[in-house]
Amino acid sequence: MSLLPYLDTPRPNQHLVLLKSSTSQSSLPLLRYVIAHKVSQKEPVEKLLFCFLHPPSSLVKNAAESNVQIHDYLDRIPGYSEPWSDPWPEVVKAVENVPSTRPVEVIIDSVDTLLADNGSVSDTYKFLRSIMSLISARSKPSRLILHLCMPSNILPFLLSTAFSPTITQFIAHPPVLFTHLATEYMTPPPPLSSDAKFWAIFIPISERGQDTENLVFGQGGEGSGGQDEIVVEVLVRGGSDVSGRRKAAERFLEGWDIEKARPLDLNRMNSLALIWRRRTVVEEAAPDPTQDASFNLHLTPLQQESRARVPLPYAHEGISLVQTAPGAILYDPDSADDIDDDDPDEDLDI
Repeated sequence: MSLLPYLDTPRPNQHLVLLKSSTSQSSLPLLRYVIAHKVSQKEPVEKLLFCFLHPPSSLVKNAAESNVQIHDYLDRIPGYSEPWSDPWPEVVKAVENVPSTRPVEVIIDSVDTLLADNGSVSDTYKFLRSIMSLISARSKPSRLILHLCMPSNILPFLLSTAFSPTITQFIAHPPVLFTHLATEYMTPPPPLSSDAKFWAIFIPISERGQDTENLVFGQGGEGSGGQDEIVVEVLVRGGSDVSGRRKAAERFLEGWDIEKARPLDLNRMNSLALIWRRRTVVEEAAPDPTQDASFNLHLTPLQQESRARVPLPYAHEGISLVQTAPGAILYDPDSADDIDDDDPDEDLDI
């Protein structure tokens, strides 16, 4: 399954997209792709980019030739730029100025910077909710694309169905996390492992950010520099999949080539080559445990026939077990057994 259909174009009833970065792996390559990608539609999508964390030059290669409206708020910092004014009304106005009949993508980098500047989770949520209402009210498919840096204090509120019943999430992971799972937990990514087994192990570990940071920045880690591939976890809630079928939720993994800005199958990623290198296994017959014995344990056909004619010394031989009562015990008394019909408790006055 490819992540491009979920990343490329706005889809009906799928208005919210979350791009999640962490200290160990950034999702900026995906964000750059979304900004630069030109939707092949008769009516172009109006893209509004609001920069609060990263400079526009790091997100857009050529701002003059791009079809993106860039709003740079990096120099508006509480306590450093005086007088400081809240940029939220300007953001809302910029979205309202786009004709309601045109599709629009509102891209905010990043939500956590907005929250840090304002200091109020409630106010930040209300602001994003107002933008979400403008997006969902449009007649053409539109999206609100939010970049978050994990851990995020506002993420639980954005994941609620009250904010948006449908969500598409792109979570960036370092490839070393998957080599670690394959080595230490013997659980490589699907289809080498079953979906149920892999996700049961992967989700708890990936949510503990410190464990992943230790793999990247700890002793023996390669660090975040020089990495040209990432693994993207795609989590879609609500809406329908690319084939049009209605689904409650789906989750899958796909690689991403940072330099070429395109998706990769996991088995084609250089960083996961050790996991996906398949060796041809020749199934050989199990060795005979008696082949090195100093005596012969096998019987000739004549010996097998003679053994079959030997009568078995059982008193009940030939009695069908089907004819006996259910649960009956067939017992052959031994010569030393003291069996009689006397009641052993006849001397007791009971």
